[in-house]
Amino acid sequence: MSIEVLREEFAQTRARSIADCAPLELEDYTLQAAVFASPPKWHLAHTTWFFETFLLKPFVANYKTPNTQYEVLFNSYYNGIGQQHPRDRRGLLSRPGLATVLDYRRHVDEAMAQLLESELAVQNTAIGARCHLGIEHERQHQELLFTDIKYSLAANPLYPAFRSGIPERSSVGPVQWLTFDPGLIEIGHGGQGFSFDNEHPRHAVFVQPFEIADRLVTNGEYQAFVDDGGYQRPELWLADGWATVQDQAWKGPLHWVDRGGDGDRGREHLEFTLHGLIPRDEASPVCHVSGYEADAFARWAGARLPTESEWEWMCQETGEQSSGRDSSDLLHPRSSVGCGACFGACWQWTQSAYGPYPGFRPSDGAIGEYNGKFMSNQWVLRGGSCVTWSSQARPTYRNFFYPQDRWQFSGIRLAR
Repeated sequence: MSIEVLREEFAQTRARSIADCAPLELEDYTLQAAVFASPPKWHLAHTTWFFETFLLKPFVANYKTPNTQYEVLFNSYYNGIGQQHPRDRRGLLSRPGLATVLDYRRHVDEAMAQLLESELAVQNTAIGARCHLGIEHERQHQELLFTDIKYSLAANPLYPAFRSGIPERSSVGPVQWLTFDPGLIEIGHGGQGFSFDNEHPRHAVFVQPFEIADRLVTNGEYQAFVDDGGYQRPELWLADGWATVQDQAWKGPLHWVDRGGDGDRGREHLEFTLHGLIPRDEASPVCHVSGYEADAFARWAGARLPTESEWEWMCQETGEQSSGRDSSDLLHPRSSVGCGACFGACWQWTQSAYGPYPGFRPSDGAIGEYNGKFMSNQWVLRGGSCVTWSSQARPTYRNFFYPQDRWQFSGIRLAR
């Protein structure tokens, strides 16, 4: 990416974070309903801290931070930088207030603009590479902003809408199975354009013949699993998954709301969305399910979850390219079929453990903590959701969460 394009992308990305927060009430900026969800104000500050920490402090000799304590308050998990404010207490940071955080952003943005206009930025390729990483990092947090605020707003019995609008209803037919016979293939990022370190290096894997569904599992299909006692049948669940179901008393996906009526008669089947509480659409993709739930459903359906190699090969063979959110569209998944179901609806759980590719090496220094240190006890998700930016919805992107996590826009695609 040229330095001119980088300047433009930086400015647009920073402005987009502010625009995405426009529907928030002032009180919403500090909401944190769970330890895994961060307040919007913290997202705005942390992404600013990233540019300050990894670009301004090391490359601008006379740079001065507005507050030295921000190094601790807004450090997420970089032990190489130093201490971090406890994650479960981010919602207690009423100070600095929103106005001060926005001043912090302006301070860093002005300093970054000067750095990107300097001759040093033209000569030192590390500045451009780190700035590009910072831009993609902020886009990740723009997605997290939506998932986190959705979770926090769902804790409110009023079920407030983040944004107005009514999601369109989906329409899909029976599942069709796409058949592949790969053999020895290559996966991983090996082309042009940005990629994260965990997408490298490109390497060979052997993949047996497989079939994969042409679309995601729908709400109606998942309801059949629930109605068939899916959450009461331990034979369908991995041991840790069954323990989680019992401990958390799960009875359906996160954000499903069933209320009223006597039995099934007159009962409302609803779903909380960023547009508020709406009637549950049977044809829309089931969303906000954990890896354990996805795996149990697949067993019940006589199928399984795909491996990440199978998922990526499907994209290679069908020619599916990056696609995702480029504007403030409705923030709820809709069903599509064929290769078009790869992106733009829900992240799709795979059965693959999140680990390093053969030959993977993290970057030197604290910035090497970005992905590599999390390669333990998590599962890979592929694709992208309705709140994923198109620059990150690519066939080689490796998202990763713990299998009990379900606040992300995560869904199910079956394989066999």
